[in-house]
Amino acid sequence: MKVMIRKDYEGKLSAYVAKKDLEEPIVAMEKPDMWGGTVTLANGWELELPAMAPDTSLPITVNARRLSQ
Repeated sequence: MKVMIRKDYEGKLSAYVAKKDLEEPIVAMEKPDMWGGTVTLANGWELELPAMAPDTSLPITVNARRLSQ
């Protein structure tokens, strides 16, 4: 699914899923740089993100895979 990852003015990361009209903060990351690992959203969803360079600029839309139901 297409997910937009962005950082707000306070530096907090969030994910927006357009098909679900859902925007949730990212509350946990498997890897410190986020890319190539899983992230957990505030609503409990776990998303697997693609591997990308650690200095990838945000906001960015990526293909992510939802792991939890």
